[in-house]
Amino acid sequence: MTTSESADKVLPVEQYVASLARKRMAAGVLFRDRVGRVLLLEPSYKPNWEIPGGAVDADESPWATATRELAEELGWERPLGRLLVVDYVRPQDSRPEGVVFVFDGGVLDETDLVGMVFTDGEILSASFRSLDEARSKVKPLLADRLAVALQAAEQGATALCEQGQRVA
Repeated sequence: MTTSESADKVLPVEQYVASLARKRMAAGVLFRDRVGRVLLLEPSYKPNWEIPGGAVDADESPWATATRELAEELGWERPLGRLLVVDYVRPQDSRPEGVVFVFDGGVLDETDLVGMVFTDGEILSASFRSLDEARSKVKPLLADRLAVALQAAEQGATALCEQGQRVA
């Protein structure tokens, strides 16, 4: 095959990109207190609680998403810590497969929550919860991811997960 023949078989960039798989992405921030409880937010629009974070927008990096969501949900402008978890999530509930990033927000105490005002109505409350308490408030997948994130924070590691289960 000549060079011109192989060039004829190469897809135009637009066609190649259109053929690639699409994955949803989300980013969150793990805040914990000195006894290992995690900061959970109570959203107004669904029954299960969450950590600060949300969906990655078009042309936005996961770390920019986490920073934006902290500002939108909590009114906080603070630097992110290191990456704790990268979790591959299989397709479920009519949602496509995805990748979730969890960044370290560091250690806080109750005084950091005093006087919090949730201006847009998206968040009703925020509180520290033990991992056992969190399991009763969040979806099972997030509960598993939180357990791994707490472990990664203690170990100074970044954990790779599939469906919330650590694989590396």
